Amino acid sequence: MHVRTFLTTLLLVVSATTHAQRILSEGTIQFDVSVQTGKPDPQLADMFDGAKASIQLRGGLSRSELVSALGRTVTIYDHRAGTGVVLREFGQQKILVRMDKADWAQKNQRYDGMRFEYGPETKMVAGFPCERAEAVQPDGSRFTVWFTRGLVAENAAFDPQFSRLPGTALEYESSVGGIRVKYSAVTVSFDPVPILRFEVPKSGYREMSFQESQQRKAGG
Repeated sequence: MHVRTFLTTLLLVVSATTHAQRILSEGTIQFDVSVQTGKPDPQLADMFDGAKASIQLRGGLSRSELVSALGRTVTIYDHRAGTGVVLREFGQQKILVRMDKADWAQKNQRYDGMRFEYGPETKMVAGFPCERAEAVQPDGSRFTVWFTRGLVAENAAFDPQFSRLPGTALEYESSVGGIRVKYSAVTVSFDPVPILRFEVPKSGYREMSFQESQQRKAGG
């Protein structure tokens, strides 16, 4: 075995021992967002340059947030009730979309047939030893995800696309408007998350149904 490969493997083993599997019942994962590839719209790619994303968990509640030059998108999900809310802020436009169980299932149905092919590669992400997996989507498209078995969310349903992984995804790719965007975890915190973070605003947003939001999206 090459010396460098041996040292990398040793580091991962030591880290895995140090980070005995932890249950993430409450805490925050912060991500850096970077554009990998994409030619259709360079301006859109620039909008995602320097973007930040985060996931906050508290029991059966989750809050996912993406902030970029385009605006802010927040998804709040209540696992026990099976309901969700999406908040979108783009300039002066602020929209709130509520989802019941059926809406949430429809929103995430594209992940129903997703499967994972696991590889031998390993690396460290945000201080956690991660394994490589290839996500294969129902349409045949693929993307790489690095996940750790050392961190398991109590509420595995917070991210439907990775709910079948035997751990937590800390680095992965996504397609947005024809460009390839990479999410890389930079910190994992187990600090308490205020319950206020999961409250739905009572004013300031124009509310629309999930069906209306889908029709609007289809209409461009």
